[in-house]
Amino acid sequence: MSKQSIAEIKAALQTITDLADPQVAVWREDPRKGVQAALVQREKQLAKLAAAQAAFERRFLYERQLWQAGHQFVAGIDEVGRGPLAGPVVTCAVILNADFDLLGVTDSKQLTKKEREELYLHIVDEAVEVNLAVNPAQRIDEINIYRATQEAMVQAVAGLQHQPSHLIVDAVPLPIKLPQTTLIKGDQKSISVAAASIVAKEYRDHLMMQYAKLYPGYDFDQNMGYGTQAHLAGLRAHGVTPIHRRTFNPVPKFL
Repeated sequence: MSKQSIAEIKAALQTITDLADPQVAVWREDPRKGVQAALVQREKQLAKLAAAQAAFERRFLYERQLWQAGHQFVAGIDEVGRGPLAGPVVTCAVILNADFDLLGVTDSKQLTKKEREELYLHIVDEAVEVNLAVNPAQRIDEINIYRATQEAMVQAVAGLQHQPSHLIVDAVPLPIKLPQTTLIKGDQKSISVAAASIVAKEYRDHLMMQYAKLYPGYDFDQNMGYGTQAHLAGLRAHGVTPIHRRTFNPVPKFL
């Protein structure tokens, strides 16, 4: 039988998930540097995958404990857009089940734009349910950003068809009669909250891209309403738009 080429071994290694496989022992005896380098690379890949799986399980701990306690539907809630000078605050409620296995789901701020876009599509497809709620700049100015965030979070929960019996909320306790686990940096500690942060972020980013077409000159498609130099230059040149938060400094200076 002819000897396997290095390319063939590299391809075969990608199908190996357990380095205790007898075939791996055979390859370890292969004197070719390319084979040994391929083994080292696969070892690193599997170690990285194991670490990602362990981190995923840690971030699924709250959900699993609640399911075991008898809560069939557990909703993770997060928001995006508390800090910008323009645009709405967007909140999202996500209900997952125990089969959910997207290892990449974590705090949306730690993901690239491409990663968020891909995960967004999978989350919406695989979640039991996803629901969004939006509070515009006018409502934020009326009742302040904290209360506007709370209000939108409550709306996101209320709009779910599968009504949860427990909530996992990122940082903001909600004034509703449902048991809640409130977590600081919840999008780093709970898969449901992380999924909600990704969906809310993607939705809001696409909304701000549309606003960039409606209100050119503020760089909304790049800064998403945050107070960058380009955004401030737009305020100086063009003034305040209907989506600006008039109670957020320095917006009042440009009224």
